[in-house]
Amino acid sequence: MSEEFEKKLQQKIAEIRPADQDSMKAAKAHWRTVGKPLNSLGKLEEAVVRMAGIRGKADYTIRKKGLVIMCADNGVVAEGVTQTGQEVTAIVAENFTRRATSVCLMAEIAGVELFPVDIGMAVDVPAVTKPEYKVMSGTKDMLLEPAMTREQAAQAVLTGIHMVEKLAGQGYDLLATGEMGIGNTTTSSAVAAVLLERDAAEVTGRGAGLSSEGLNRKIDVIRRSIELHQPDKKDVLDVLSKVGGLDIAGLAGVFLGGALYHVPVIIDGFISSVAALCAAKLCPAAADYMMPSHKSGEPAGGMVLEALKLSPYIECNMSLGEGSGAVAAIPLLEMGLAVYHEMSTFDEIHVEQYEEFE
Repeated sequence: MSEEFEKKLQQKIAEIRPADQDSMKAAKAHWRTVGKPLNSLGKLEEAVVRMAGIRGKADYTIRKKGLVIMCADNGVVAEGVTQTGQEVTAIVAENFTRRATSVCLMAEIAGVELFPVDIGMAVDVPAVTKPEYKVMSGTKDMLLEPAMTREQAAQAVLTGIHMVEKLAGQGYDLLATGEMGIGNTTTSSAVAAVLLERDAAEVTGRGAGLSSEGLNRKIDVIRRSIELHQPDKKDVLDVLSKVGGLDIAGLAGVFLGGALYHVPVIIDGFISSVAALCAAKLCPAAADYMMPSHKSGEPAGGMVLEALKLSPYIECNMSLGEGSGAVAAIPLLEMGLAVYHEMSTFDEIHVEQYEEFE
């Protein structure tokens, strides 16, 4: 197979630049004039400043919000690492289009539009599946063979980048990330184990409620898969192709797309954060464009955010996935931005400005 997709991906990555520091400085300066105690909104102020750097201007608004949900199946499910079968992936993916999942209801409250993407489901769903986005019909069983080829991994990342290009062109200026794929905590734990240089037992949790016996089986499958394929921790495409998933690769592309098209992208839970780590390993500058939402209940949830040097905005002990944590953080970000834009300054209310001390 040619290296067409990998070459295109490298060209896209080469265009990414760090967030704009001047805009961040200007946003910080404006916060100091807002008529309230300095730094009193904490991480919300930091988020507003971060988004200023991403957008490249201190005066910006959030008009349209979208949630990109990468849907894919994982061949490793054949090894008994999950409670449910692959058929659930397609069922839930279709439910995204019917306002019949948890994140649908949460997104409605937050004013967020859903964009489910069939990047690799085993079964097509007419309301979701589009041939131009589908890389393959589920990955291979990574315990027996590589999950996908290197070119398929690169194609999946490019698909994520393309989604951001499309949505940015439609005026979406804030994106959240989500996923749906039975078995994806197994693949995410495998990728995390390699990139964080941790034993499988340290980074692997029960996912959607495995028994202790099931957890031990899951850890064993991850260890044996890594031992079999020997993925190179310095080569993200190698890791994704051998022990990863199409949803992870696609979301990594969404984070890279955010950096390329200057759109803030919110990290959801464990799977999403592993994808963010992949993107940051592919292009360190892309980390400037990532916004954390919450810390997953999975063992490596905190580890991955620490590796990204990000601190979550909310602590709700959530582990649902689908983008639910990312969507839950959006109203907080909008509240912070509202204060930033609309609250009177010290001069306007004729109050002496606070002094800032070290």
